[in-house]
Amino acid sequence: MTIKVNALDHLVINVTDVARSAEWYRDILGMEIRMFEPGHGKPPRTSLIFGNQKINVRPRDADVVDWFTAEHVAAGSDDLCFLTASTPQQVVAHLKAHGVAIEQGPVAKQGARGMLRSVYCRDPDGSLIEISSYEEED
Repeated sequence: MTIKVNALDHLVINVTDVARSAEWYRDILGMEIRMFEPGHGKPPRTSLIFGNQKINVRPRDADVVDWFTAEHVAAGSDDLCFLTASTPQQVVAHLKAHGVAIEQGPVAKQGARGMLRSVYCRDPDGSLIEISSYEEED
C-alpha cells in the first residue's frame, strides 16, 4: 500500500525570540497568536494560526527533553511562501507602512497551482518570507 499526503496541517519554525517572532507574524502577516499546553509537564507553546493551518514557534535553544526537535535546528533558515488575497501592490504598501524591507518583488514565480506574483521580505531571524497571490486572483 502507498500513502499520499493531501495537505499541510502545521509546520514548526525555530526562532531566537518567540514573542518577537510571534508579534511580527501577527502584525505583518495577520496571523493569530494562540498559546497551547502540550501536557505531560511540558512548557506552554506558541502557535500562529492562519486559514486551516498553523505554525508552531519553537525557541532555537529548546530543551530536547521538553521538545521533539529536528536534528539540525537553526533560527532564520526557513523559506516560506504564504498566499494572500491582497494584490502585490497592497502587500508592498503594507510592508513599507510597517518598515519591513522588501528583498524582491513583485516578481512572477511558479506556485503549486500556477503563476504567482510574489513579494519577498525577511522575518526577525532572517528567514525568507514570500507573500504571494495567484495571477488570476489579482
